[in-house]
Amino acid sequence: MSGDFAIASQRTVRTAITCRGVGLHCGQNVAMTIRPAAADSGIAFRRLDVGVAIAASWSNTADSALCTVLSNDDGVRIGTIEHLMAALAGSEIDNALIELDGPEVPILDGSSAPFMQMIERAGIVVQNSPRRAIRVCKPVQVSGDGASVALFPDDGFSMSFEIDFDNPLIRHQSRLVVVEPGTFRTELSRARSFCLLDEVERMRAAGLARGGSLDNAVVISGDRVLNDGGLRYADEFVRHKLLDAFGDLYLAGGPLIGHFRGRRSGHALTRRLLAALFADPQAWCQTTLAAPPIGAIARPRPLRLATA
Repeated sequence: MSGDFAIASQRTVRTAITCRGVGLHCGQNVAMTIRPAAADSGIAFRRLDVGVAIAASWSNTADSALCTVLSNDDGVRIGTIEHLMAALAGSEIDNALIELDGPEVPILDGSSAPFMQMIERAGIVVQNSPRRAIRVCKPVQVSGDGASVALFPDDGFSMSFEIDFDNPLIRHQSRLVVVEPGTFRTELSRARSFCLLDEVERMRAAGLARGGSLDNAVVISGDRVLNDGGLRYADEFVRHKLLDAFGDLYLAGGPLIGHFRGRRSGHALTRRLLAALFADPQAWCQTTLAAPPIGAIARPRPLRLATA
């Protein structure tokens, strides 16, 4: 037996599926449809209300402290894409067109779980094109204001995160996740956005969180969770930070092979990390993913480029 692995194939959704919900920051009711897309087309978003499409790439992101925003040269923006991007990554969807009739992805319950359920209901189609990934070849790190993010070479994909909050309920939390098939769903997908109660009025005064409520975010007052039912995980806060980073990293254009480490960081630093990674040709290379036998873990293999 040669021991060779077949190449893993790209995937898209089988059929279009639609949801409707409020945008966390804009406060508008938005309809969103996930549609199938051709192999090698990647993930793209289309604003139906203005007739503009933007590819889901780190190079198309705009400055935004509290969410991940895509923008084009004309200033058209599509906000809060990170939870959906995490669900697409966790479902191993390589190609999809996301249509919106407003400026922001619906927040739904503040996690990725409803998007995962949408993808399940739509079904998944295997496509006749190899699944590509980005291998981290040397360490890359960026930092600022006491926070840092880094990528390190590794044989698979794993993530670690540390947070520190001056709050008696959150305080210091850390978690390491080795991302294998199914890991995102079980370990991270249900972790919700969170905020401190005294931050809410400041955000709304700044024109943010207009659609925020206890239905789509965990709100903390002192040492109390104000949401009925409390937390979904004892460490839901650090798990949500991992969820956010997982979605932001999928803006690399495919899954990463390496280890991600975040310390007190957010969306802005993760975007800077991807920019730093791709600015150094020696820091990354493209690979294809091998399809493992049933029950085994996918292994990366070098991408074989066609020659004349």
